[in-house]
Amino acid sequence: MTDSFPANAGTEKYLPEKSITTLETEQTQRKKLAKEVCTLSQKKPNLDSVIKDRVLLDHIIVDEEHRLLYCYVPKVACTNWKRLLMVLMGKANTTNPLAIVADDSHRLNVFRRLDNYTGEEIRYRLDHFMKFMFIRHPFERLVSAFRNKFGQNSSSADYFRSRYGRQIIKQYRTNASEESLSRGHDVTFREFVQYIIDPRTVARANFNEHWRPMVDLCLPCTIQYNVIGKYESLMDDAWLVLEKANLNQKVSFPRSDRPSSTNSLVEEYTKHLTREELLHLYHIYEMDFRLFDYHSPGFD
Repeated sequence: MTDSFPANAGTEKYLPEKSITTLETEQTQRKKLAKEVCTLSQKKPNLDSVIKDRVLLDHIIVDEEHRLLYCYVPKVACTNWKRLLMVLMGKANTTNPLAIVADDSHRLNVFRRLDNYTGEEIRYRLDHFMKFMFIRHPFERLVSAFRNKFGQNSSSADYFRSRYGRQIIKQYRTNASEESLSRGHDVTFREFVQYIIDPRTVARANFNEHWRPMVDLCLPCTIQYNVIGKYESLMDDAWLVLEKANLNQKVSFPRSDRPSSTNSLVEEYTKHLTREELLHLYHIYEMDFRLFDYHSPGFD
């Protein structure tokens, strides 16, 4: 299966390290575990209620031509997936996904979302289109979001520091300096976590998408995904999505030059949390941990 690519000059096709049989077996196991955890969970919205409150479907991108539904989770390779979909859907004047400016892929009007359809159209697409999502260790995703949105030098980070950083410092730092209160530029990870676990913080469903639990973004207990890809096996799982959609001859998932180092940083960031804070944080993301088979650091 993996050696059927045409030897196109200059086109470097990715070949998975594992056989397609192994990849399919992994998918079967992932979906089986997710189903078991969902069955035991109280938190299982049925499709009727989701369609009634269709804003819940606003993270599912629809590609009509290739009959794909992609639920994007921020901080889990979603920029590259959006870039790839722009190429596939003819929304970019390039065939190289990495040539697309990241910000362009996140503009609101680029894609049509599943919440833009009628109830009947939503049901049809959920029944007949190929559905996929990608997941990542919840704390690794959180550290990545924190570093990206509060630590980097970008217009996006400026917005997050102003919108969230100032509020967080005001609430959780005693004797904060005037500069910190006005700029929100030096939020610590512990302060960020205190904000997330604070009962006064609005309901999880209103969390910013970068730290909203993955189960709340993609509703895997309501929607049966054909592929649940993992960030840890991104290239192989992306290949599988494209293979199942018969698109591997058309496009390749872009390879990142630098693999994420966030994994090794999780311990460094979480070591500043008390055991109680860590437990509170775990409980907020508990369904993500259990559904997707991740282990929590610090108190296994």
